[in-house]
Amino acid sequence: MKVENLKNEIDIWLKNYFDNKGTYNKKIYEAMKYSVDIGGKRVRPILHCITYEMYDKNYNRVMPIAGAIEMIHTYSLIHDDLPCMDNDDLRRGHPTNHKVFGDALAVLAGDGLLNEAMNIMFDFCTDKGKDELSACKIISNSAGAEGMIGGQVVDILSEGKKISYETLSYMHRKKTGALIRASILSGAIIVGASDNDLDKLSSFGSKLGLAFQIKDDVLDIDGNESVMGKPVKSDIDNDKTTFVTTFGLEDCRNKCKELTKECLGILSDLSKDTSNLEEITKYLLYRQC
Repeated sequence: MKVENLKNEIDIWLKNYFDNKGTYNKKIYEAMKYSVDIGGKRVRPILHCITYEMYDKNYNRVMPIAGAIEMIHTYSLIHDDLPCMDNDDLRRGHPTNHKVFGDALAVLAGDGLLNEAMNIMFDFCTDKGKDELSACKIISNSAGAEGMIGGQVVDILSEGKKISYETLSYMHRKKTGALIRASILSGAIIVGASDNDLDKLSSFGSKLGLAFQIKDDVLDIDGNESVMGKPVKSDIDNDKTTFVTTFGLEDCRNKCKELTKECLGILSDLSKDTSNLEEITKYLLYRQC
């Protein structure tokens, strides 16, 4: 399985999911579909599928969960872009949801995507076992007050302040890292991976999530706006403490490389074909958007 082919499969699944939905409420599905369809790297659903695929080649079985994970991620982006949050006009090279549909529908589109994701996971778990329920619970937790929302709260409360490294780490471990780790772990749990493998994959997911966020902070300083499809230096404009403002650009670049090396070391310790996970780990280090 090639990672790029998998991304295309996820794109198709998401597109088909929203076809012909809605009647009097059709506009909300249009708003939800808009933000899902404008693209993205699909990192989280890819991580979910390729972790599952290490143990069972039939990764199509978990495609609904992969789709649900991407819906959760997209909901968070819609809300992040709102005027009351980061107030961004562009996302992935397109006008943000509230610029197209207005603030109220953008809020509801985010709410709709989160709830739709939960519906998909409930449907998936029907007539299945404890592993499927445990996996979906991890995903749900990662999106909640002890996950993404908790990290976002700290982000909002920290604007205009110099925060400690411990606070910064908590914020991004929750805001960014939680769903990345959950994407990996949930795929392994559903397929029945051993406790030993789950421990290793949990550590891998945590390190990968941290590397992902540090790279994001680096790209916010020296990224190419036309490649990224959104404004750069937005964290500086919003007076936020980042890994770059804390440690400097060069140290952050080096930290990304160190974390990537540690991630690859963990994967080499698994008695499975980890080539796809290695590929996306390296891609995330060198990505330009």
